[in-house]
Amino acid sequence: MSTKVQELPEVGEIVVATIARVSDHGAYVTLDEYGGIQGFLHISEIAPGWVRNVTKYVKIGEKKVLLVKKVIPERSEIDLSLKQISKDQQKKKLLEVKRQEKEKTILKNVQEKADISTAELEELEKIFYSKFDSIYDVFVEISMKGVGILDDLKLSKRIIAAIEEVSSKIKLPSVEIRGILELTNTKPDGVEIIRKILLDVLKNEGDSVEILYIGAPKYRLSITAQDFKTAEKKLKPILDTIQNSIEKQKGIFKFTREESKKTREG
Repeated sequence: MSTKVQELPEVGEIVVATIARVSDHGAYVTLDEYGGIQGFLHISEIAPGWVRNVTKYVKIGEKKVLLVKKVIPERSEIDLSLKQISKDQQKKKLLEVKRQEKEKTILKNVQEKADISTAELEELEKIFYSKFDSIYDVFVEISMKGVGILDDLKLSKRIIAAIEEVSSKIKLPSVEIRGILELTNTKPDGVEIIRKILLDVLKNEGDSVEILYIGAPKYRLSITAQDFKTAEKKLKPILDTIQNSIEKQKGIFKFTREESKKTREG
């Protein structure tokens, strides 16, 4: 009779865990990515300085991103740390987990729509990884460029049709950069001149560019794109066009950047 060996995390690994029980000495957690095996978060590893009340920092049922400090395989003992994890590490890990969950859902949908076995799905997954870095990237690229990017993988028509259908429902990731335009023109028809310049920009750029009137002389310009590099590339010629047009009409141009943001993660 064979006994399945429980996979354990490695020291230094960043994991997601659910708080299962809280004591005066720390918190017992279950590791989400390792079949719910138990680990321990000692009170000294919860936060910098003296922690008087554990429940102030962790609560039962709460998910935390933790660092694996020690692993003793023979006792399945895992010691963890919360205080050694930065906010950036937490954010990155949670995004990674979120993407993995999306990938599982995507593959399950393909399996159901193509009516293929688990073994066939696993083989399809291997094929994808032979060409792409992640399953999510495969479907985002198909959403943007079409299912033709898979032609060289020699997949069956049934699987291709399922992939195409699932890809059509993928929401593409997007980011937004924006800033405040201050535009003035002292001519009698100065307001109309500014209005025409901005309308021409909107007409030429389409839905990815938005200009909202805030109150004279301010307008908010926002650009949406798939990534920050693309958005920045689009911003400069738009600003150049507005500035040249305003100054040609003896007006004054000023632009102040605001904080950029991701509008959605796929």
